[in-house]
Amino acid sequence: MGRDSGSGGRPGFRRPGSGSGGRPGFRRSGSDKRPGFRRRDHSVAPWIRTRLRTAPGAAVALALLVMATACLAAAFPRAVERYEDAGLRRAVVDATAPRTSLQVSAPQPGTYIPQSERESAVSPASMRKAYERVLNVVERPLAVDPAQSMYGVRNVNNLEAAETWLPMPSGLPAQMSLAAQSGLAEHSRMSTGRLPRAGDTVTAATREVEAAVTTETAKRLNIKVGSVIHVPGMQRDPLAVRITGIVAPRDPESAYWTTQPLLRTPSLIRPPTQGGEPETYWLGALLLPPDAAPVLLGTPGEPARYWLLTPDPAALTAHDLSRLGSAVASLESGPGLVKVRDSTDADTGVSTDLDEVLASYAQLRSGVRPLVSVAAFGTGAVAVVVLLMAGRLTADRRRTELALLRARGASLRGLTRRLVTETAVVALPAGALGLAGALLLVPYGRAPYAVGAALAVTLLACAALPLRALAAHRVVGVHGAREDLASVRPSRRRTIAELTLLVLASAAVLALRSRGTSGTSDEALDSGASGDLGSSGNQLVAMAPVLIGVIAALVLVRLYPLPLRWLARPAGRMRGAIGHLSLARAGRTSVSTVLPLLALLTALTTAAFGGSVLAGVADARDRAAVLNLGADARVEAEGALPATLPERVRSAPGVWEVTPLSIAYEAKPGAGVESVPLAGVDPEGYARLADRTGLGAFPAGELKAAPADGTSKPGADGSAKAPLPALASSAVADRYGTHPFSLRLSDGSDVTVRITLVRDLTPALPGTDFLIVDRAGLGTVAARPTTLLVTGDQVSGGALRKAVAAGTRADADPTARADVRLRSEERARYVDSPLQSGAERVYAAAVAAGSGYAVLALLLALVRAAPERAALLARLRTMGLTRSQGRRLLVLEALPQALLAAAGGILTGWAAVRLLAPGIDLTSIALATPGGAPPTGTAALHTDPASLFLPALTVLLLATGIAAGQAWWTGRRGSVRELRAGDSR
Repeated sequence: MGRDSGSGGRPGFRRPGSGSGGRPGFRRSGSDKRPGFRRRDHSVAPWIRTRLRTAPGAAVALALLVMATACLAAAFPRAVERYEDAGLRRAVVDATAPRTSLQVSAPQPGTYIPQSERESAVSPASMRKAYERVLNVVERPLAVDPAQSMYGVRNVNNLEAAETWLPMPSGLPAQMSLAAQSGLAEHSRMSTGRLPRAGDTVTAATREVEAAVTTETAKRLNIKVGSVIHVPGMQRDPLAVRITGIVAPRDPESAYWTTQPLLRTPSLIRPPTQGGEPETYWLGALLLPPDAAPVLLGTPGEPARYWLLTPDPAALTAHDLSRLGSAVASLESGPGLVKVRDSTDADTGVSTDLDEVLASYAQLRSGVRPLVSVAAFGTGAVAVVVLLMAGRLTADRRRTELALLRARGASLRGLTRRLVTETAVVALPAGALGLAGALLLVPYGRAPYAVGAALAVTLLACAALPLRALAAHRVVGVHGAREDLASVRPSRRRTIAELTLLVLASAAVLALRSRGTSGTSDEALDSGASGDLGSSGNQLVAMAPVLIGVIAALVLVRLYPLPLRWLARPAGRMRGAIGHLSLARAGRTSVSTVLPLLALLTALTTAAFGGSVLAGVADARDRAAVLNLGADARVEAEGALPATLPERVRSAPGVWEVTPLSIAYEAKPGAGVESVPLAGVDPEGYARLADRTGLGAFPAGELKAAPADGTSKPGADGSAKAPLPALASSAVADRYGTHPFSLRLSDGSDVTVRITLVRDLTPALPGTDFLIVDRAGLGTVAARPTTLLVTGDQVSGGALRKAVAAGTRADADPTARADVRLRSEERARYVDSPLQSGAERVYAAAVAAGSGYAVLALLLALVRAAPERAALLARLRTMGLTRSQGRRLLVLEALPQALLAAAGGILTGWAAVRLLAPGIDLTSIALATPGGAPPTGTAALHTDPASLFLPALTVLLLATGIAAGQAWWTGRRGSVRELRAGDSR
């Protein structure tokens, strides 16, 4: 720093003895004769530029830390918003348009009004005006896709067609649905003929109109261009509908065609009958031009008006979930419905299943989001600790300089202002670059949250150094008191703060164990909050693993001096000074070690918890896939499989073993009407499979049928007369007991079984009802295999399907066509929503980032002690310490803290998982299935050994490795610099 002009003192400070009692920070009048002002001396170097030139490495390191932290903090909310929005849109798309479309319908105009007004009410102009008014009623954020929305008039009651050339499978005449819907030209292309037109003005008395049909309707109903179909009229002659064109949908899966599937594809209807043979008839749709809608008023089909509003998935956002639900509810039975009726008809109704789709998504999100919040809080806590450590490291490095400034008259306010300014010059641009990087890395999401997160990181980085300096230099002094960890006793304030954290952690654990992480879907949808984290209490629950790590760190810091004292005495009696000196050095570690220990334990706890969550999700999906298939692959057909197929499958790449099964799903016990699934197996191979998969292992000998000798002769149908031993589920065993009972199979044969084994699960049949018997005791027809359970290592789906296709191609029986399912494909089915996959990626990234910050905290702690260690080694080498002894000294000195962090991390992670497991349900994130079907089994949190031990061992190896590397590097350098530096405390 330069000197002030005129006095030689530092800027803004009064040199002791200069002037007669002048106040600090003020100058006497200079040459300009203005009191209280001084002339700027341009020869003095500015403070900030001088500081940056003095320590450029520290400034660059701080900039990189702030930039990386700001980037991660800003990217997190955008990444969460991206996968949540993608999950909502995927849920709406997968639900299909018939469920998500807003179906606004009104009956035909009343017969009490003039006929001309009735015809005008269904005209295209009136329908278009009503459609536009209904669109204006829809409230934001619910957006309608005009390209996929439509309106029109259709008959509610189907009309019988008089033409006998139409197909009649059971002798019943075909029926037609007439629809005059908008947008036919935009959503179809001509296959044959032309689009229908309405020549003159069409009224209810018009005798003939034109229409079009789709290619599927024309194919199945034998309709051609020029065909005329007559439908009944009301108080008039039958209406003749002439087919002028056959159209093909441009996008058959679009909402235009899927909202009313009958317009695209005819249906074979089976009306209810009282016994006898079922009768069927065809039902098709005739597409009239919109101008021909008034003709429907002259038919007995009860014409109705409708407006189908299709939501735009691209405009839906997860943060508007509550408003979306409110908008839908308003249209169904609220103020929106009143406005719709004012715009259309007094009897108009609105129906949709979109509210159910939103509620299902809200339930899934309420189970996923709290788990991600746990990782976010953990990583955020570690990042905050690292930023505080960086500020403390800088403050400790500049302790002498700051103490000298205070001794020369610098005020706390002026000193703090200068430190804030010099830190802001580095941190603000770095934070801006980190924010820009996050916006580029995740180019989706709302910017205010990202800006707020980056700004919070930047402000924390700017405040860390000034606050530490303010706390350390409140009292003017050149040398401070000793701060050895083994000698300094905690203050009352620290004890109160630690007890407060203990109470918070206990409350969070109890809340999480009792309430769990998942709330109800209705609460999540109504509140519009982020799943289950809408209140401070729920945020406290998400912070439970972090609070456990904080409490463990504080407890370990208090207990740390005890083992050092116990080991110091026996080490002092040993030969050599290395052991005693290393323990003494470890005991004289500064109390500032609480920050790196806090960062390490929090990161290790978060990593253990996060790794256990991810491992639990993977295990649950593997388990569910095995429960559904029973093996690594399943080959199943409706009928019997060819006898040579097992050998073909066994020769496929990666296949170890093939277990044939004979499954009868409709086996009926006794004379009852209930059915029980029955599987005939080979006991030896099936027992190996059950033991390998962990699904109800059993001794193979207890399932074998008695040999067909003098005591047990087969009957005429090939079945054994003696009861077959059977393995049954608990539910079946409770119903039928252990007494023999007969089963009637689908081929007409009978078999007598006796339950001898009871298991809850079995590979052959999923569910809670099953019977397993030796298929050698079944009849010839019943014993033919219908299913193959394939076991192997990395079974190739393509090769297996090729082998199955080759083995069943020559079979003329269509029921022998087999379906092949792989466990890997079944497992992938559970990752149904981008909400799940996105949450897993963000969770894994958060855990990885937390681990990286933990390593950085360890490096910062070692860097802080590096100059002191280098000086110690230099002094000891002058007294005869060898290089190997120096390395051993530094390793042994770092070992106690590293062991403390590793052991504490393992214990804390194990305790966190054990304490919080009863309140954590991973089913939502692990086993969500398409269409909201109930998942197979549940997913619980359990301890993952790899997540416990690997991070802890990494910390231990890094600490000792860095200490050994520092000793090696110091030994290669000379000792002159360290010896000249003096005693730096």
